[in-house]
Amino acid sequence: MSGAGLATIKTQLREEYTAWLAFAACLIAVFMQMIDVTIINTALPSLTADLGASRSAQLLVISGYSLAFACTLLTAARVGAMVGRRAMFLASVAAFTAASVWCGLASGATELVIARVVQGAAGAGMAAQTIAILTAGFPRERHPLVFALYGGVAGFAGMLGPIVGGVLLTVDLGGWGWRSVFLINLPIGVFAFALAWRYLRGGVPEGRQRLDLGGAALSAVGLFALISALAEIQQYGWRLDLVVLIGAGLVLTIVFLVHQRRRTARGGHPLVRLDLFDDRRFRIGSLLVGAFFGLFTAFVFAASITMQDVLGYSPLLTGLVMTLFALGAGSGAIGSLILVNRWGIRALAAGIAQYGGCLAAGAVYLHLTSGEMNPLLAAGPVFLAGFGVGLFGVQLQPIMLSGLDPDRMAEASGVLPTVEQVGNAVGLAVLTTVFFRSHSLGGSIMMMAAVAVVAMILAVATLAMTEHRRAPVTTVG
Repeated sequence: MSGAGLATIKTQLREEYTAWLAFAACLIAVFMQMIDVTIINTALPSLTADLGASRSAQLLVISGYSLAFACTLLTAARVGAMVGRRAMFLASVAAFTAASVWCGLASGATELVIARVVQGAAGAGMAAQTIAILTAGFPRERHPLVFALYGGVAGFAGMLGPIVGGVLLTVDLGGWGWRSVFLINLPIGVFAFALAWRYLRGGVPEGRQRLDLGGAALSAVGLFALISALAEIQQYGWRLDLVVLIGAGLVLTIVFLVHQRRRTARGGHPLVRLDLFDDRRFRIGSLLVGAFFGLFTAFVFAASITMQDVLGYSPLLTGLVMTLFALGAGSGAIGSLILVNRWGIRALAAGIAQYGGCLAAGAVYLHLTSGEMNPLLAAGPVFLAGFGVGLFGVQLQPIMLSGLDPDRMAEASGVLPTVEQVGNAVGLAVLTTVFFRSHSLGGSIMMMAAVAVVAMILAVATLAMTEHRRAPVTTVG
């Protein structure tokens, strides 16, 4: 082989090595961002006693993070395009790490709420760049693998949050108590920043642009009204004032979309490129993403309540069952690389249908046994349900993005996480108000049956996405 050929191979290997290490920084960032959504639940009783937090302050510690995250995603994505994805990602990782330390050192409940809001906004800054970074850093044939790893880490982090929180509170490193669930982000964040600083490339700013301040305000206020109302509904049910607030949020969203269309027509740079939705696969995929995340978030919440409050499982046994579900989801994520490559969209439809079938079988079983469930007998269906979720959820995004050119694919960086957050809020609000006010066996059975029906509807809707030619999935190396 000639010297030039060897030099070319070395250059390619170096570029791939750099891309994977930059990807590792993204995975660490998404791990921190997702685990901080759920880890706080374990620490809440301890921090409440220590800070004397009121009921409203407790809720804001949890919801403030999610609200700030959801309401700033679209703006963060646009700012990233303007100043460069690399610069925005680095600034956001630094801000998230600093805000985590602030949370850990907070001296009062109000200060902690403010720090959590800053932490959520910084998390949005990281998340809103990730899709653009991943799609730019890897060739299209690697996207299924990259998204499988990305989705697996995000899902695993959310499930791992309560477990890690419990371990940190039990070990009580340095006597920090609940503060350790935030301070643990300091070494993790520093490591992620160092990796990104060294290996993250690209992200050249898209020329001189002006931020769409009107669009930013409309999107933030509209999403705040919608998601905050849904969060309140989880606690207090469907009150008239909350229904009005949801209506106001929907109206503001419509005004935002009209504003975006007009800004595009005038040659400006909108927060959301509506031509993304001209692609049939992206359009249908967006609906599927929102519905799936609502369904899955509601299921994880309801499963814990069902096992502990209805079936009488101990927290340990509940954790073991959910771990089995998570192992199934991880196996489905890995298996999706082969199954989707061979059968395409049909594999996704089969995965979510399998999940729905397992839930339907569980509902029938609970009805026939009047709430007596053998954990060993349930192990197989629980694993298979997780496998279906992993197969569907991990590969949905790369498939829905596969028809977009690289420019439009980068523009989806803020849209997809926003759709996911709205889906989460809607799913939890509907589930808690319809099925879990009484925490009864009948409510659990109805919930499982309803989730099964929605899953089957998603399976049929998935088949409506048109096929695009896709290159074979390659593995690492």
